[in-house]
Amino acid sequence: FLIFSSLLNVGLDLMCVVTLKMGVAGAGWATLVSQLVSGILCLVYMAKRFPILRLEKENLKFQRYFARRLLVMGLPMGLQYSVTAIGSILLQTAVNGLGSVAMAAVTASGKVITLAGLKTGNLFACPYDAMGTTAATYAGQNLGAGKLDRVNTGVKDCAILGTLYALVALAAMYFGGAPMSGLFLDSKDVDSAAQILPLARELLVVNAAFYTALMGVNLFRFTIQGLGYSNLAVIAGVFEMIARGGVALGLVPVLGFTAVCYASPAAWVLADLFLVPCYFYCVKKRTAQLSAKETAVLPEE
Repeated sequence: FLIFSSLLNVGLDLMCVVTLKMGVAGAGWATLVSQLVSGILCLVYMAKRFPILRLEKENLKFQRYFARRLLVMGLPMGLQYSVTAIGSILLQTAVNGLGSVAMAAVTASGKVITLAGLKTGNLFACPYDAMGTTAATYAGQNLGAGKLDRVNTGVKDCAILGTLYALVALAAMYFGGAPMSGLFLDSKDVDSAAQILPLARELLVVNAAFYTALMGVNLFRFTIQGLGYSNLAVIAGVFEMIARGGVALGLVPVLGFTAVCYASPAAWVLADLFLVPCYFYCVKKRTAQLSAKETAVLPEE
């Protein structure tokens, strides 16, 4: 359904923008319609293939207990991205002060990998986004099943996969960072491209070199959320904000574009320094709770 939605989006973009001359609005409508079609198809497929997921009349009744639990889990997750965005805004402001060439380099490279905490639509960061979403679901399911040993195994396997991917991404950025960034520049403006592409490549290579740290942010933060400790994930977002804001306010004016390149890696590393110990703490605490629960239900000898 996602593949179909993507192809439909491209087709509608061409029709709305090129044929119907709708401009930016056409691109917006193309995205909206393609996403809507994908969602409807998923809903129909789900209803036909998975009876347990079909909505019944009693499911539509408002239940305070479940609403409260969802808010307790969901609000911190939303808040963490709001907090992270503050650091991103500060960094973007600092980049704007470096001039149009630096701004263009960040924009072009930002189409290729995650920069300044913005994840949506960035090609090379998508595997880590998917890994984080999977980790949250996997941790929650195994917590419910009382099999926390599987959580540790899953985290280890994801870490191995993520590290291997980071090496591949680094090689791609090192040898192809400039050409990929060039796809998002005006091919007719050769002089500007000659200034922008080296900066864009530098930013891509530096960020890719720290992809293992980005993997840790996604993997450990979402695993912690799956284990029911969303508040700790918010604190990790605060650490990201502090790192990006500190680099933006303190280092960019002194070191220029080089500091911009290290802003996101600094945020990832600082968040990991908090998240990794938190992960082991959360697993240990949940394990103790499960053991206490099992002991409580054992019959007396």
